[in-house]
Amino acid sequence: MNSHKQLNLYYAWAPIVILTLLAALSIFKWDAGMFIPLLGGIIATATVGMMAGFKWAELEKFIAQGVARALPAIFILFLIGIIIGTWILGGVIPTIIYYGLGILSPKIFLPAVAFITGIVSMTLGSSLTSIATVGLALMAIGEGLGFPAAIVAGAVISGAFLGDKLSPLSDTTNIAPVMADTDLFSHIRHMLWDTVPAFAISLILYWVVGLNYSAGAATDGKVQEIMQGLDKLFLINPLLLILPLLTFYVVYKRLPAVPSLIFISALGALIAFFVQGSSITQIVNVMTDGYTVDTGVETIDSLLNRGGITSMLPTIGLVVLATGLGGILDGTGAFKRIIDAVAHKIRSTGSLILSTISSTFLVGLASGEQYLSIILPARTFRDKFKERGLDTKNLSRCVEAAGTVGITLIPWSVPSIFATQVLGVKATAFIPFIFFAFLVPVINIIYGYLDISIARKDYSEPRQNKEDYKFNLAVRKVSEN
Repeated sequence: MNSHKQLNLYYAWAPIVILTLLAALSIFKWDAGMFIPLLGGIIATATVGMMAGFKWAELEKFIAQGVARALPAIFILFLIGIIIGTWILGGVIPTIIYYGLGILSPKIFLPAVAFITGIVSMTLGSSLTSIATVGLALMAIGEGLGFPAAIVAGAVISGAFLGDKLSPLSDTTNIAPVMADTDLFSHIRHMLWDTVPAFAISLILYWVVGLNYSAGAATDGKVQEIMQGLDKLFLINPLLLILPLLTFYVVYKRLPAVPSLIFISALGALIAFFVQGSSITQIVNVMTDGYTVDTGVETIDSLLNRGGITSMLPTIGLVVLATGLGGILDGTGAFKRIIDAVAHKIRSTGSLILSTISSTFLVGLASGEQYLSIILPARTFRDKFKERGLDTKNLSRCVEAAGTVGITLIPWSVPSIFATQVLGVKATAFIPFIFFAFLVPVINIIYGYLDISIARKDYSEPRQNKEDYKFNLAVRKVSEN
């Protein structure tokens, strides 16, 4: 007999409230990061779980199951650290920076950042890889041109999550329709209704914001100083851009992620050895601890001193804690108890859309995970959409809006932690400028209440049409006669 009690609603909320309070204090007052708040959330959830009758061994298992879901992502983070280091040492990222400084105009720089990163992420289907490669280069170009790092980071993240939301190569784009019980390409077509206007408005906003900074952008002399410094450190050649193009091809062929990233990082190392003349010792050290240089020019040093496995360790530590917290919240039923209470109060299509998006944000707030934020609400609200005669592609669009894109607005979410580490900007600084992440959920809520682009579907038993009924009736009469 199961001795577990259903969590009291107040108890279910308690760990999330504690996590949020600790996070707010740690980020805004103590400036101590998210390790203690996440650990505090795990302890609070474990306490609530034991009060509900769970054994400690069960709670441990829930934590382990949550962390296990993140293991592929953790290995990818290690490889991305290596790629950043080898791509800098091999001159690939410096080459992108060099030509970018010469081509990109300050007047259109911010919308160009979002657009370029968006195209790359659509091709790769990976927001993390897009941020760590072209996003990192665009950050360096923005710094060279004199744009505030937080605004450039916001534009990079907006573009990166365009592809994570819309590309058929993206894992979240594939998970959402499966969990919502719809098909991939219906899901993608339906997402055009919120994605296209949200990204178009974002580009306009970046252009408007950029006008305030383009007048104060770096002078040609400053840009030339950076370009000359890069030219002294590396062999700059447009042929080095073949590696990013090859990366696009590897991903387009849908080869497994981990072997693909190993291959890409190995190519970066080979380019560093044969093109830049780096020693094996240098390559191994860069893979481990990242690229370091002291040119005496602060701007160049800040552009290049990045990467390596060790640079990813703080991110990985936070991912382990966040996914462990998500696992124990899921295992104890805290998430389900809260989401069920929200779902019970649905009265209209608009409130259903709002409840779905709010619940998705809630799971993201508590766990920091994209996958869990998509899976749990999709499973919970799937029948609600069907009961109201709404096509479940509306559901998949909602959970993507909040779980894939909106989650970047949570400072301790895995995507925000990753972006902070790679781009070197605090999450609280760049979040106000991720315009795409604000717009997508808001547009979905507006659509829900105004009944715009809300697809309907009859999930009842299929009825015979009139001709079939008449034919069968006639056949039956003949057989009776």
